[in-house]
Amino acid sequence: MPWTGPLLFLLTVAVMEGVAYAAHRWVMHGPGWVLHRSHHAPRAGWFELNDLYFAIFAAPSIVLLLGGVRLGWGDWATWVGVGIAGYGAIYAIFHDVIVHRRVAHRYVPRSDYMKRIVQAHRLHHAVETKEGTVSFGFLVAPPPEALKAELARRGRAGVRAPAGAP
Repeated sequence: MPWTGPLLFLLTVAVMEGVAYAAHRWVMHGPGWVLHRSHHAPRAGWFELNDLYFAIFAAPSIVLLLGGVRLGWGDWATWVGVGIAGYGAIYAIFHDVIVHRRVAHRYVPRSDYMKRIVQAHRLHHAVETKEGTVSFGFLVAPPPEALKAELARRGRAGVRAPAGAP
């Protein structure tokens, strides 16, 4: 059926949000903290160790694309590989460009959705430690009020002191 591939692509992009949430919460804020710690500290230069996750998470997409296009695994592998790559592109634009401004731009979030996502990610980064942070998703996030309440409930453990505070 002609719509099976595009549907598989969209389904893969949607599933990747759950995969990214799980990887962020239980890998990056778990045994992978050795790389991810750099992302919760002020950046000293353009590159941070956390950037290695880009290559790690690209590997399944590359393998599936190779398998689907060259090794005869079937069209499903190509569509899933493209879906993973599509999610990676969405993530890179949202996370690295819009939120962290690693590329200069003038975009200001105006929609309620974009304001919510950006604020949720900033609340995630308010915590400098491996434990105690909130909001692990990238494209889906709880309301900022709920995240602030959760940080308060935790006694603001690990929350970064305001700039210039003693």
